[in-house]
Amino acid sequence: MTTEATLNKPVKPVQGITVRLVGDSGDGMQLLGTQLTNTSALLGNDVATFPDFPAEIRAPRGTRAGVSGFQVQFASHEVHTPGDTLDALVAMNPAALVTNLADLPKGGLLIVNEDSFEDKDLKLAKLKTSPLEEPAMENYRLIKVPMTRLTKEAVAEFGLSVKEADRCKNFFAMGLVYWLYGRNMDATLRFIHGKFGDGKSVIAQANEKALRSGWAFGETIEGIGHSYSIEPAKLPPGTYRNIMGNQAMAWGLMTAAQRSGKEMFYGTYPITPASDILHELAKFKNFGVCTFQAEDEIAAVCSAIGAAYGGKMAVTTSSGPGIALKAEAMGLALMLELPMLVIDVQRGGPSTGLPTKTEQADLLQVMFGRNGEAPLPVLAAQSPGDCFEIVQEAWMLATKLMLPVIVLSDGYIANGAEPWPIPDVSKLAPIPVNHPEHNNNPDGPFKPYMRDELLARPWAIPGTEGLMHRVGGLEKEDGTGNISYDPDNHQKMVNIRAQKVANAAKLLPPQQVIGPQSGDLLVISWGGTYGACLTAVQQAQAEGRSVSLAHIRYMNPFPSNLGEIISRFENVLIPELNMGQLRLLIRSRYLVDAVGFNKVKGKPFTVRELVEKIHEHSKSPSRSPARA
Repeated sequence: MTTEATLNKPVKPVQGITVRLVGDSGDGMQLLGTQLTNTSALLGNDVATFPDFPAEIRAPRGTRAGVSGFQVQFASHEVHTPGDTLDALVAMNPAALVTNLADLPKGGLLIVNEDSFEDKDLKLAKLKTSPLEEPAMENYRLIKVPMTRLTKEAVAEFGLSVKEADRCKNFFAMGLVYWLYGRNMDATLRFIHGKFGDGKSVIAQANEKALRSGWAFGETIEGIGHSYSIEPAKLPPGTYRNIMGNQAMAWGLMTAAQRSGKEMFYGTYPITPASDILHELAKFKNFGVCTFQAEDEIAAVCSAIGAAYGGKMAVTTSSGPGIALKAEAMGLALMLELPMLVIDVQRGGPSTGLPTKTEQADLLQVMFGRNGEAPLPVLAAQSPGDCFEIVQEAWMLATKLMLPVIVLSDGYIANGAEPWPIPDVSKLAPIPVNHPEHNNNPDGPFKPYMRDELLARPWAIPGTEGLMHRVGGLEKEDGTGNISYDPDNHQKMVNIRAQKVANAAKLLPPQQVIGPQSGDLLVISWGGTYGACLTAVQQAQAEGRSVSLAHIRYMNPFPSNLGEIISRFENVLIPELNMGQLRLLIRSRYLVDAVGFNKVKGKPFTVRELVEKIHEHSKSPSRSPARA
């Protein structure tokens, strides 16, 4: 353990802290936030994060459009969101300050790099005067730190260029934050020397010096009277690691391939915020993973169809704009009745929209955005760690039903992180996949569309002796797979394909309800709204309100018992980061007068606004909640 000299400043124990780190896109805020997250997880705290990126790869420096942020909540209890109310805001320039200050409550700790508040910085942020001189600053515990100057002085001995020295200031800020919240520096020191050590030892030494200087500054400055301590969280026993949603998605795909004894083919085209799945999978060729970066979205999905036809575990990913381009080929895969996964990491739209912001507005697109009657199963991850589970469930469905399965994630889940219990691989049951080796028709040629009890056809590998067959986009004759224009056969095949999707409900668990199984208000959530909705419902329950939560992971088909659950509640509230897409489906399917709470700002729900909406649509408690 790294130990630091102390001037015996008092340490205040707290249950949890929420910090937001904001600066220019080149200031290293994502690195600072990631290291703070990893360090907090290693200390045993429960952690939830929310990275926030500018849309441009390199937005104009110092501008409001170029602000990059990272919010993290670490606590001694279980948390499901990156926090509503900030305890501290660390701002590296004026643009970062003015675009985030409204989220810091009065009395909150505000740490700024005062060296970045010169006239040129104010001009870039479209400010006439420095916000640090405004009377409103008296509402906060303002700590002005000359980070740029102190960092340059700290690393002067290493002979770095002005630009190189300036890049070290994020580690100075990191050291100050680490001191403030009792974070151990060992993991970050290992990171520094692992990333900058080989051939760049001077850079590594300079970053370490900046980190330690930031810690020392916290020890010596008079404006911060005490630091804080957060005890480890009491999480279920196990071995944990910090994991992001896209990383968990990649590991879940590899696990599904291993469980089914399949090599995986991953055909994709880079798009924010799905690209990191490709980056992660490309590291694991030793696990039989073949990654293919196609020239466009159509080539990517068609390559996956070819791999599925050849007997591989086939996967393609994108975000909303790419899913639109893949739509025709997804219909082809449905017509061919081949197992494959299509992953949509949703982002703000329409068109290019808000490429680095979160939204969950692709539900109707993946449900209905194909020509003809082309239903497909749709599953939705609820958290970063759940991405690992959801793709394995999706692959199980795809292989049992012989059809493509769509998995929804979103930018909030993909880039967020949480502690993840590493599973015991010895307890992961196989996903059995069978390929026919003999002709299934004793009276003639092989029938590629002969069906089992789930209406799935056999997955015959091309080249298997005696199993020659044709596939294509034209309608098939039932059983033989021959091209058919017969109207009655077309009706039959449309019904079969729809029933196959409906049969997915037989393979999935029933919907669970968190809280009373009947009552005043049922909140129905899906996707990345899970954490905020769960926390808000728990707060309302603690107030004595009759409120329950049903979080849906299976979007098509809905769980078989969902309608019966809805019927047991007087009111239904559906919060969504869209204009009411799940509400539309719920109302039409179950004829219930569900109320929507809709937000499309590129930001997740806060717990506070959800609690207010629950209050609006539920009865006041008839009694005071029991005291602990």
